[in-house]
Amino acid sequence: MPDIIVAIGRGGFVPGRLICDFLLLNDLTSMKIEHYKRAADMQPETKIRYPIPVDISGKKVLIVDDVTDTGDTLSLAVNYVWNLKPADVRTAVLQHKTCSPFVPDYYAQKIIKWRWIIYPWARYEDLAGFAEKIIQDRALDISRIISEFKTKYELVIKEAELQEILNDLTERGELKHIDGKYANTSSFGN
Repeated sequence: MPDIIVAIGRGGFVPGRLICDFLLLNDLTSMKIEHYKRAADMQPETKIRYPIPVDISGKKVLIVDDVTDTGDTLSLAVNYVWNLKPADVRTAVLQHKTCSPFVPDYYAQKIIKWRWIIYPWARYEDLAGFAEKIIQDRALDISRIISEFKTKYELVIKEAELQEILNDLTERGELKHIDGKYANTSSFGN
């Protein structure tokens, strides 16, 4: 039984809180590790953006994230946490992808064939990122974008949900919407 859970931000926040609830554990803290931006847009380097803000020395620590993919996030987290002199360090994720060289101590599901997993707490951000990747430097209507979600990512998205995302991206200035088509603001009209 851990003394404290360290949730890796941002994907591990919800699972970390749920595990605390299940274990009747009150001590939950977090650290922010950056590896991905939106929708599988991997950064060149995995880095700790916000370190653990509490003393964990001498404690049994459970590090929680949503998924192991490349393994870089959990590898960095474990190495960092061991430097803080805890009594023990274990890791847990919801899904473990077997392509990951890092194998967590605990996982709820093993994923054998690699795929992008969309969690309810990250759905909007992931879909927005995939929509931007689909559009790239083209001007596309909503039906074409929906079609490409299916062919490129094997994702079925409802028009109303996509419309809300595209409207938000347009309001933020990341997309333009002209004549029923959406395009990246840097490429529209080229």
